[in-house]
Amino acid sequence: MPDTKEVIDDANSKETVSEVEFDPAAEKALLWKCDIWVVPILFLLFLLSFIDRINIGNARLQGLERDLNMEGHDYNIALFIFFIPYILLEVPSNLILKKVAPSTWLSGIIAAWGIVTVCQGVTHSFVGWWCAVSSSARSRPVSSQTRINLFFSASIIAGAFSGLLAYAIANMDGVAGYGAWRWIFILEGIATVVIAVASKFIIADWPETAKFLKEDERRLLIARLAADNKGATMDRLDRKSIRRCLTDVKVYLGILMYFGIVNTGYATSFFTPTILNQLGWTAIMAQVMSIPVFVVATVVTLVCAVISDRMRHRYAFTLLGCGVATIGVSVGVRYMAVFMVTAGGFVAQPVVMAWVSNNMGGHYKRSIASSMQIGFGNSGGLVASNVFLSSEKPGYPTGFGTSLGLVWICVLSCTAFFWWCRRENRIRDAGGRDYRFSLPEDELNNIVILQPKLAPQLGPSYSHPYGALPF
Repeated sequence: MPDTKEVIDDANSKETVSEVEFDPAAEKALLWKCDIWVVPILFLLFLLSFIDRINIGNARLQGLERDLNMEGHDYNIALFIFFIPYILLEVPSNLILKKVAPSTWLSGIIAAWGIVTVCQGVTHSFVGWWCAVSSSARSRPVSSQTRINLFFSASIIAGAFSGLLAYAIANMDGVAGYGAWRWIFILEGIATVVIAVASKFIIADWPETAKFLKEDERRLLIARLAADNKGATMDRLDRKSIRRCLTDVKVYLGILMYFGIVNTGYATSFFTPTILNQLGWTAIMAQVMSIPVFVVATVVTLVCAVISDRMRHRYAFTLLGCGVATIGVSVGVRYMAVFMVTAGGFVAQPVVMAWVSNNMGGHYKRSIASSMQIGFGNSGGLVASNVFLSSEKPGYPTGFGTSLGLVWICVLSCTAFFWWCRRENRIRDAGGRDYRFSLPEDELNNIVILQPKLAPQLGPSYSHPYGALPF
């Protein structure tokens, strides 16, 4: 079998991408096979990492603050500390994935996070717990809207699972002298470590080494990837490519989009059990009543993802999600409002991730842009962790007011992103980017090649990096 380079060179030798022909039936079967082998284990790892991240909201109701003598804003500080390494390590983590086998890196960081979670369960002071939560890093795969939402739904389902597990573990209060909240961290952390270690032997690293693929399937997959990225790989990270990444306005609009909407996701994940408890339910019933909130949000998010891909459109779905979240925030502390804020926020959040990724050409640019969006955009979590103040319960005017303002930051930045894409396509149609064909060969081969004439399109996943910018 020819090696990867030979197959890619063969694909790149074609004059146009359309000259690389694939059997549609074989291609569909191959992609389905890849999904079956790749998606479930990554989904499970993401689910576990998110359960371990948000279970603090459930542990709070089971006596965490009382046993650790936490008072005032200690809970908010604990949430705040998590996001500092999370933000700082997002870009390096994505770059490491270019150099280290995904099976090694992903299983390693998930196992490490599981160990940290167990440590949270056995700490005996706020300072010790603070140290435990201050070390974590995660990486997220990016593909089409439906696939992004499929992975992302793990973070929503985690809210339901976390509530269900907390309800079950509540009966372990006093076992081995540990409170129920400790067992939440210990048991969920142990499960994460075990599955993470096993995932090392399940995750496929590269197409040419995937054991579940036959020889001809490997060749087809490699050729397909080469054709999809023909002329637009940005597979060399040098000073000029870094400058192109860091001077792209879309990257910073993407960060603002994510920053604005991620606040609702973290606020609902961290504070829903507390809010429901203050609506009158007992601690245990508040855990149970949080489950339907996240189940509904999961269903709504996945349905919107499928429709978004079929319509080949993004912008309207960000407005839909933000609109629903706005209504929920305006209603205030009501059970139905929690449904609306959660569903609306989680509809828009993965859409803005897919939208930015679709508009970034080349491996490194897409990787850097996505990790910057997620990493720096997650500073919205810093806000979410500090605006729902115990002193303002049960109304939380600062929390809901801030959330409303951030949702509209997302709306405005999405609108700016939409019009920037339209403007860029008009420039390309007029030949305003043709000068790039005159760049030095080494630079030209490492950037996104722009066709001289482009038609504006409202699409996501055709995503030839040198095609029209999708809206």
